[in-house]
Amino acid sequence: MLPLALECSVIVARGRDGQMVNFPVQRNLHREGILAVTEVYEGHLPEALQQLAVAAARSIAEGVNYVGVLCVEFFVLQDGSMVVNEMAPRPHNSGHYTLDACDQSQFDLQVRTLAGLPLTQPRQHSAAIMLNLLGDVWFDANNTMRLPDWAAVLALPGTHLHLYGKTEARKARKMGHLNVTGASAQAVRDVALKAAAILGIDAF
Repeated sequence: MLPLALECSVIVARGRDGQMVNFPVQRNLHREGILAVTEVYEGHLPEALQQLAVAAARSIAEGVNYVGVLCVEFFVLQDGSMVVNEMAPRPHNSGHYTLDACDQSQFDLQVRTLAGLPLTQPRQHSAAIMLNLLGDVWFDANNTMRLPDWAAVLALPGTHLHLYGKTEARKARKMGHLNVTGASAQAVRDVALKAAAILGIDAF
């Protein structure tokens, strides 16, 4: 058993010419082995840890001569050391916040790498929290299926709802995600916690 402190991930994009860019390091919370929350804003992780994670992810992409978008997930141990947990050779669940919080998303960079287009360093313009929307939010406390109160969620400032068009909601099935963006970490946390309460997602 590893003495875990937290989990994080890094998304890098590497072109055929070896050019490489990356998004900020994402802090992730998993519940029952499924990503629940991703947080990306100033001060969410120690700077030294972020530098180590980015360097490791870039080294892996370079070492395997990877082309495309790659996500590397890390366990961060209580002594500050890191262990690679998983690599995903594709756009990743923890990078969905980039759709609304960055000037380029992970999907934009995937297109650029595969089309041989120039890569420019993406810029995060807003603090962000992503809530994974599992099929559980379609069920109430009595286990009765109902439509989540999207209107109440979208009435909150800085909320961006992305549903995947799946026709059947099942518990633990990824049905979509909610991105919350704002000017500060506290602002997005306040809104994300309100949204979680509306949807019946445990606080974090």
